Amino acid sequence: MNTEKYLVDYLSHFNRTRADGTHHGLSLLPKMKDVEDILDYLTQLLFPGDLKDFSITTLEDEVRYYLQHFGAHLYKQVYVAYKYENPDAPDNQVRDMTLEAIDSLMRDLGSIRQLIKLDAQAGFDGDPAAKSIHEIILCYPAIRVLSVHRVAHHLYKDGVPLIPRMMNEIIHKQTGVDIHPGAEIGRSFFLDHGTGVVIGETTVIGNNVKLYQGVTLGALSFPKDSCGLLVRGAKRHPSIGDNVTIYANATLLGDIRIGSGSVIGSSAWITTDIPENSRVLPKDPEIVITQRRPR
Repeated sequence: MNTEKYLVDYLSHFNRTRADGTHHGLSLLPKMKDVEDILDYLTQLLFPGDLKDFSITTLEDEVRYYLQHFGAHLYKQVYVAYKYENPDAPDNQVRDMTLEAIDSLMRDLGSIRQLIKLDAQAGFDGDPAAKSIHEIILCYPAIRVLSVHRVAHHLYKDGVPLIPRMMNEIIHKQTGVDIHPGAEIGRSFFLDHGTGVVIGETTVIGNNVKLYQGVTLGALSFPKDSCGLLVRGAKRHPSIGDNVTIYANATLLGDIRIGSGSVIGSSAWITTDIPENSRVLPKDPEIVITQRRPR
């Protein structure tokens, strides 16, 4: 089939053409598969032990191996992302931006790992079905979600384009948990089951918070400027205090504050501030029971 006759018409629907040297379509883009590889290296780096190279016999050598591969692969994708967002910037400037972002993350990687260990401990302390910390780390999706999120959040705060969102979308696909990389999450956070949890960009979560499956921390509305355009970056998602538990399928919307020590019951719908040490429960639904004829 000769498709040349469709080319001119199809190109007319693009904002830019090949003749435009800044056309992003002629630039490299970060690739999901390459970012997935980075996350695999990250998992090995945070939780060593799954050796693929049997010539490695010490923890130091294993960490060195995965640190090198994680850093090298991440550098390539962050460089491409910066270059895509800044097509006219000189290469040395893009390299400097990339090195600064990678260096910042690498310096904080140990602290990030300590936070993830606290998340795992919170999971063990809060789930009687767990037999050990290792079971939490190896089997529970929450730890992989939080491992990726805490790294993606660091890159997001440092202004790295595209890569943080790609990281979180990959883990969203794998686990069903959707956390925007902009969300701030405190110490000892745990997602029990986790499936269907949604946490928006400007959410702020305190320490020792536990969320069950299906919880939404979302936006009630989207503020607009005088021209009717969305105001980006405005605080529009909930802030959750310390020691809060939110049970399954609860929905919390808007720039509201949930006071520390509160418990939010299953299926609650909340759009206003909740005082500290509150218990919020929806009214019991009416249950109708009828007898079936025996077969």
